[in-house]
Amino acid sequence: MANPWAGEVQLTLDGVAHDCRLTLGALAELEATLADESLLALVERFETGRFGTRDILAVVVAGLRGGGWRGGAADLLAAEIAGGPMEAARVAAQLLARAFRLPGPEA
Repeated sequence: MANPWAGEVQLTLDGVAHDCRLTLGALAELEATLADESLLALVERFETGRFGTRDILAVVVAGLRGGGWRGGAADLLAAEIAGGPMEAARVAAQLLARAFRLPGPEA
């Protein structure tokens, strides 16, 4: 079960629940994936609802890897995500929120 105090969010892939979190290493991988963009620009896109599927994929892969998953973007593209794209977007947004603030009662 995901621990929001540790910044974790749960995502189910192919029927298996995974705890995701944006560790420092996962954030570094995410930043490398974004190339010239900053993490701040990514967070702003999520806050304003201007994010795309590429953003969701990058954040979810980083979160899964921060939780110990050894796959990559190609593996996620082939996986069945419980809840579909909307759940992936929700998980990505929560990962970013939990990485950059302490969880409150709504976490």
